[in-house]
Amino acid sequence: MKPYKLDQSRLIYRRGNRYLRIFFFLFRNAQRKSLFRILYKIMFYLHSRRHCIEISSSTKIGYGFCIWHPYNITIGSQAIIGNNVTISKGCLIGHEFRGNRKGSPRIGDYVWIGSNCCIVGKIKIGNDVLIAPNSYVNCDIPDHSIVIGNPCIIKHKEDAIKHYIQNPIADKDFLRFE
Repeated sequence: MKPYKLDQSRLIYRRGNRYLRIFFFLFRNAQRKSLFRILYKIMFYLHSRRHCIEISSSTKIGYGFCIWHPYNITIGSQAIIGNNVTISKGCLIGHEFRGNRKGSPRIGDYVWIGSNCCIVGKIKIGNDVLIAPNSYVNCDIPDHSIVIGNPCIIKHKEDAIKHYIQNPIADKDFLRFE
């Protein structure tokens, strides 16, 4: 496969699913133009019924966002997701409505989120973090960490996601992958 230049509105989806690429192109442009917003809402309705994915058009998502198994994923409208984040099926990134963590999560760059994870509250997840499957995260996570279990146990490890993030986007001006 020849490398090609990706624009900022594309999602890296290794299986070449054109439906998801169109969906995320509309997602990126839904905040700017009204025609894209209408098309996004139609595609969102069809896509959410088909794959049980709930992503609001007001969610801020960075470059290189990757969904490996697009089923039963819910991302809150006020969540902020950084660059090169990979999410597996069954994940919840949600808002907490009470307590001292009232708000939505802020996820850094190069984060891998395993299947059936729950990330809630006004917390900050650092860069280079691996969140193991079936983890419940409701506290701040420092950079270069692995998060395991419920309640979350944090282990420090350099290059925590070394082989987990595939085809990361390094430069937003000139994006290539093979």
